[in-house]
Amino acid sequence: MSLDMPLVIAHLGPQGTYSEAAALAYANWLKQTQNLSASLRSYPSITQAIKATAMAETHLAVVPVENSIEGGVTATLDSLWQLDGLNIQKALVLPILNACLSKTSDFSLIQKVYSHPQALGQCQGWLDQYLPQAQLIPTRSTVDALQHISSDLQAAAIASRWAAQLYNLPVLACPINDHADNCTKFWVVGLASSQQGTHTSIAFSLPVNAPGALLKALQIFASQNINLSRIESRPSKRSLGDYVFFADLEVDASPSKVQQALEDLKGCTETLKIFGSYATLQISESEITPKLE
Repeated sequence: MSLDMPLVIAHLGPQGTYSEAAALAYANWLKQTQNLSASLRSYPSITQAIKATAMAETHLAVVPVENSIEGGVTATLDSLWQLDGLNIQKALVLPILNACLSKTSDFSLIQKVYSHPQALGQCQGWLDQYLPQAQLIPTRSTVDALQHISSDLQAAAIASRWAAQLYNLPVLACPINDHADNCTKFWVVGLASSQQGTHTSIAFSLPVNAPGALLKALQIFASQNINLSRIESRPSKRSLGDYVFFADLEVDASPSKVQQALEDLKGCTETLKIFGSYATLQISESEITPKLE
């Protein structure tokens, strides 16, 4: 794929998802700061978006990795572990303002609420208070939920105000997040070597499930005074109790002490993946709702 052509950015679709909003914001940043043009390409799942980039069908993928309320996005973490060659180019932090969309204005009539599991979790307290009678039904994306409410007066969906406008659906309430500072971190991943930045992300498995095995790995960073801003485990899918660990280091990978720590880590891990160093870009609400007046 020639870089003379506009960059192609993969993201979770369809049109109107927070992932698309993040990809649009990043495309605008590329245009303004590096004079690079980019087009977007949506995929039915996060996994497919990441695979498209791993197979060089697209140049980049913008995928959610962590929400401030619901935690890690497992599809992203699992895909990065299973696929080779991907590096994190940038982190994007987006404010998330969820809205309740419905064709009815009567809360008591709503019997079903559709949305992505992350969005349902982010609004669990609001749902318990205002729609305790409703069944919560997960969908592949917040926008996939909208098809269920177009002709059903007993249904509601949780999505963005931007999606409501795109699909001409009324907003019953907004914002409905349980926490006002709800935000999601996205990673921009690609095959190119990542640039220097403020954080370095890694993932590793341990050679043996034994007392102190994880502690030995973590002590390497403590000895070099390297802080970890996040550590998270995921099942390796090989056997019960066998895990993969993801960690974010609050350092650039280039200094000698960081290089030494990563080299030492190889000696006490089974597999080590270094996803590179990157900077974080804060995205404003206006940048993720480009269609709203």
